[in-house]
Amino acid sequence: MDDQARLAEHFDRTRGHLRAVAVRMLGSADEADDAVQETWLRACRAGSGSVRNPTAWLTTITGRVCLDMLRSRSRRREDFADPADLDMPAPHEESADPADEVVLADSVGLALLVVLDTLGPAERAAFVLHDLFAVPFDEIAVIVDRSPAAAKKLASRARRRVRGTAGVPSSGLAGQRAVVDAFLAASRAGDLDGLLAVLAPDVVRRADPFALRGQPTAPAQVRGARAVAEETRANARRARFARTALVDGAVGAVVAPRGRLLFVLAIAVTGDRITSIDVIGDPARLKRVRLGLADVP
Repeated sequence: MDDQARLAEHFDRTRGHLRAVAVRMLGSADEADDAVQETWLRACRAGSGSVRNPTAWLTTITGRVCLDMLRSRSRRREDFADPADLDMPAPHEESADPADEVVLADSVGLALLVVLDTLGPAERAAFVLHDLFAVPFDEIAVIVDRSPAAAKKLASRARRRVRGTAGVPSSGLAGQRAVVDAFLAASRAGDLDGLLAVLAPDVVRRADPFALRGQPTAPAQVRGARAVAEETRANARRARFARTALVDGAVGAVVAPRGRLLFVLAIAVTGDRITSIDVIGDPARLKRVRLGLADVP
């Protein structure tokens, strides 16, 4: 068997791993497929005759390809997702690919993709490769064109941003998380009684004009548990894309079809009830929100 045939065989065996790396680095299944294809082309041009660890070598190439794509994306900076995305089928309905299910439908996966999108390209690469795939820092250093020590600092800085900074003690955060989880579960199920159980009687829902696009008759403010619950139940299709996240230090939620940020819900919790929900859709405001994971993977 010649070198090219051996390379093709090994590439086929590691394709799933390379795609998983690319999906997490890019946050897009389609772009990940493009990155894996480019990895194959670059590997063919370079040749693998003297490579001792083909998996590590291919992972390095994939990392470089993804980093180039992230840098290109940051230069042209794409707009936030459009509310029309909410009419897409849920991920489990549109694809049977297990990798898509894990990354795009899993609750931590969606929130993670949103938070990763707040990182710079080199930070994102260092965090994903080291923390999610255990790639050594000396290999990451080659990808990001830094020293191993600098690569370690990139990952450490990214890790702090991914975790976020809670504004309350961990016990208080756990209480907030339980209430927000219950609210989201009831929202997805269209459970009016479940919503009323977690909404304070005088709860207020506020939304900026961007968050109300596609809903011309929706008011900017809704007050009272029943009114908020009924409106929330009517928007169940949005809830299926909502996941808990740290929002400016408190537990809130992000609405992110396929991991693309659409809205942020800043949720105030007092005791075991939600007292206010601010729906933020304005891109300028979204950029100022500090996001983090409610649970760090």
